[in-house]
Amino acid sequence: MAKSKESFVDISSSADVKKAYGKDRRYQETPKRNRKGLAGRIVVLVLSLVMLLVGSGLVFYYNVLDSMNFKELETDSTQPTSKISESTTVSISPGGTTLLSSDNVLNILLFGKDYTESEEDYGRSDTTILLSIDNVHKKLKLTSFQRDTYVAIPGYGDNKINSAFSFGGEKLAIDTIETNFGVKVDKYATVDFDSFRDIIEILGGVDIELTLEEIRYINAQIDVNDQLGDTKFLEFDPNKEKQMMHLDGYQALWYARNRGEENLGGNPEYSFDGDDWDRTQRQRNLIDTVLQDLRSKASLTDLVAIANKIGPLVTTNLKKGDITFLISNMLTYLGYDMVDLSLPSTGNWRYSHSDDGQSIIEITNWPAVRKDVANFIYEESVTDGSASNK
Repeated sequence: MAKSKESFVDISSSADVKKAYGKDRRYQETPKRNRKGLAGRIVVLVLSLVMLLVGSGLVFYYNVLDSMNFKELETDSTQPTSKISESTTVSISPGGTTLLSSDNVLNILLFGKDYTESEEDYGRSDTTILLSIDNVHKKLKLTSFQRDTYVAIPGYGDNKINSAFSFGGEKLAIDTIETNFGVKVDKYATVDFDSFRDIIEILGGVDIELTLEEIRYINAQIDVNDQLGDTKFLEFDPNKEKQMMHLDGYQALWYARNRGEENLGGNPEYSFDGDDWDRTQRQRNLIDTVLQDLRSKASLTDLVAIANKIGPLVTTNLKKGDITFLISNMLTYLGYDMVDLSLPSTGNWRYSHSDDGQSIIEITNWPAVRKDVANFIYEESVTDGSASNK
């Protein structure tokens, strides 16, 4: 199947979106999740690593920048955008014709993808997070997209949101986010499944507070997947509901993958509650934990060593000039608060099935979801449009 060459589509007037989310779509009872074939989920630490580990003094280490995999994407210069500033108010009512953008907010889409067999194989982005650097409100904002969310993919019809990456890589995935959610994506960064373990190991592991359920899940996955020797079981106090754990790459990856499991490995004792919302919250928690750890512990020497190792694991269209700009503002960004949003937002979705029988998350109120995204990223610069159902 050829890659889509279509332009970006306005989120309020797109025929694809209207077709995908029209009122005539049949509702089906909440399905039991398909637990088979779970690909490795990836905590996307890329932006925080690019910003933090290529920082403070590393302007002179262009060999680090050269080691990164730069991949420019074909851009669409005809798609209109609505520029937002502190003094500009933009309505996001249905019927709008532009994507929201701001000179004061940098939106970078972060992808975690599974293993690919060839350069022609894009893989599947089981983790998609939009990180917005908001210089107006002094915040780093993480917006997570549930991978089973059913959306209109330009040129490919209706499918789960993570299918866009497998159909057309970063370009089509960005088109899909913009088409459905109405926010302009400025840059992207991608890391694959195998690289995640390496990143955590390079960082020397991560210290994070876990619940008993999370600890037991990690140990169960290590057991079922015969990973003793590569890693080890977590030792814990069964009388404490929460406790600090030091995770290596394998353990941290299981933490990031955890969205619950029933009868893991055929063992009824290995059954855990959870869903995609829990999983994306853990991913955001891990990003925040790594950032906090590096803020307090990493020396310049540590950052130089880490950056030299992590550079080749990252694919991005952040150019040297972009990274230099981030570096020049590093100390400012490290002082920003980190906040998060998980989509689709509460009350605006339901479990359903696609026409071909896939278990999906169906958004039932698209105007409200678009409003939530815009208000989260741009806050008072955006007015509330109509949020009624289509």
